[in-house]
Amino acid sequence: MAVLVYLETLAYWDWFIAGVALVILEILAPGAVFMWLGIAAGVVGGIVFFAPGLEWKIQFALFAVLSVVSIVLSRRYLKRKPLETDHPDLNRRGEQYVGRNFVLDEALTGGRGRMKVDDTTWRVEGPDLPAGASVRVREVRGATLLIEAVSGS
Repeated sequence: MAVLVYLETLAYWDWFIAGVALVILEILAPGAVFMWLGIAAGVVGGIVFFAPGLEWKIQFALFAVLSVVSIVLSRRYLKRKPLETDHPDLNRRGEQYVGRNFVLDEALTGGRGRMKVDDTTWRVEGPDLPAGASVRVREVRGATLLIEAVSGS
């Protein structure tokens, strides 16, 4: 009963507080969803500010519709224009090695072996090669670097 009384007295500032809380939640648990819900709550707060007699059921319906619309539009926009970053391979460490040349620490036998790259030892696959051979990383497949011999080695 108390909840119904509260819902019937919803004001614009309730929506603004909800919007701020959702944006803060986005900061704490990033995922680009809570931000859009927070924006939708802010828009509903703005509507309620100019139309204070709006029934709470309509307010929640507006919030639901605006939430879905804002999330769908943001996903479409970001699919067409992805965010650019100065570290595109940040969470795909192996990708930064594609195209780079290295020297094998140990021989590749049976098409498999290991190679030290920077501070990590990687599994490598490629043609059988002796230790000391120059190789180029051509592809990354999971945690395995696919390599090829560099001409002249």
